[in-house]
Order: sequence, then C-alpha cells, then structure tokens
Amino acid sequence: MNTESTTQPVIEARHLDLTFQTNDGPVHALKDVNLTIDKGDFVSFIGPSGCGKTTFLRCIAALETPTGGSLTVNGMTADEARRNRAYGYVFQAAGLYPWRTIAKNIKLPLEIMGYSAAEQDERVKNVLELVDLAGFGGKFPWQLSGGMQQRASIARALAFDADILLMDEPFGALDEIVRDHLNEQLLELWARTEKTIGFVTHSIPEAVYLSTKIVVMSPRPGRIADVIDSPLPKERPLDIRDTPEFIEVAHRVRDGLRAGHSYDD
Repeated sequence: MNTESTTQPVIEARHLDLTFQTNDGPVHALKDVNLTIDKGDFVSFIGPSGCGKTTFLRCIAALETPTGGSLTVNGMTADEARRNRAYGYVFQAAGLYPWRTIAKNIKLPLEIMGYSAAEQDERVKNVLELVDLAGFGGKFPWQLSGGMQQRASIARALAFDADILLMDEPFGALDEIVRDHLNEQLLELWARTEKTIGFVTHSIPEAVYLSTKIVVMSPRPGRIADVIDSPLPKERPLDIRDTPEFIEVAHRVRDGLRAGHSYDD
C-alpha cells in the first residue's frame, strides 16, 4: 500500500521562478525550482552568494512573491501560511531591540498577536529554557554575547510555537567554536520540538552536520543542482564529522557546488 499520497508535504515548490525587475533589466533569482519538504525535515540550503538560497526562504515566508510556478506551505499559499502564523523566522543578525530586555524582545510578537500577559510570561519562560537562556530574561541584548543573542532570536521565533522554523544564516557571523556549540544546541532543540526547519548556510560542514536533507543550489539563476538525503543518524556528536560517512556526504555537496557552476544561463 502506498502511503506517500496520504502525507501532505509541509513545503512544496513546483517549477518555481522568480524574476526581479531592476533599472538594469530583469534579474533571474530562481529558475524551475522543484522541492518537497516533509514534516520534521531539517533542510539546509547551500550554494554560492547570490544563488537564491535566501530568496527561496523568503518566498516560503511570503516576503517575496514568485513570478512563476507554485509554492504551498502546509497546503496553503505562502501568504495564507504567513497570516496563519505557520512559521518563525530567524535572520542573519539577531535583530534584538537594545532598549528592551531579552524577555521583552521575545514577547514582542506575542504582544502583536494579542496573547494575554500571563500566557506571554509562560511562553517566554518555556522558550528561554529551550535555548538554555533561563535566568537571562531580565538582561539587555548588549549584556549578552553574540551567540547568546542569536539564541534569544531563536527563542523569539519559537515563542508562538509555529511548526516551521526558517533560519537565514543565523550563525554566519560567529566564530567557529561558538558556531559548533550552537549547531549542537540547535540539533538538540530540533529533536525536542520536532519542528520542520529550513536553514540557509555557506558552510559545507554545517549543512552536513545539521541536515536530514541538503539542497545544493547553482549560481544565478538559482536552480537546484542536487538534493541529498543524509544517511547520518539523527543523534550526531560533533566528532561524527571525522567519519567516512560524513566525509562522503561533504564530498557530494562539494561536487554538487562545482557541477552547479557548469549550468549555462
């Protein structure tokens, strides 16, 4: 019995195109993108700068409007999913307001959505514990390290408990030691919450370490050069990066990036 048809993809793109009109002429950001993301997937998007990784994530979030093809999020249009608060979004910079405490930064979307004060406090308490920032709610952003600020940003995106978490290079500006630690914490958080995660990165080791599925994209116009289903176990200590299985996947990602450059525009 085929059960695939009974399971609706969380995100589904079919022949997705996006062309920006500029003063210098059209810019083809995405071309014929086909991708299915299922519930609980951790999907990393990797490719050279300008390949459309962030643009695709922004299409999912209804921050950009495709000019061709179709895109559904939880069976709805991206705009309907946005209005239904289907996702939390973590940007490259933490984007915390310096005049608000960490707790009040996390509360901001909850205030906008009209949650009661008691529920705001409960949700803030829960997500601070999720990202290992319990006890830091009364601090201001400038009193926290860069890594802690990004964890606070993730807590804010988790506060209203959306099923989808979209992350646009959240650890790109951090040093390698902090990045490794946050990668471990993110995997633990993903295991606990069972969210569906879309994650943009420029780092091959990060993409391979975090993901159940790695989407390798070509230079503009952004196409999918390869989709790799990871053979790695769900529980991944950092030293898994030294195993032959990890290295084999990393080589395939690197080969996909090289192959992507062979596309003719």
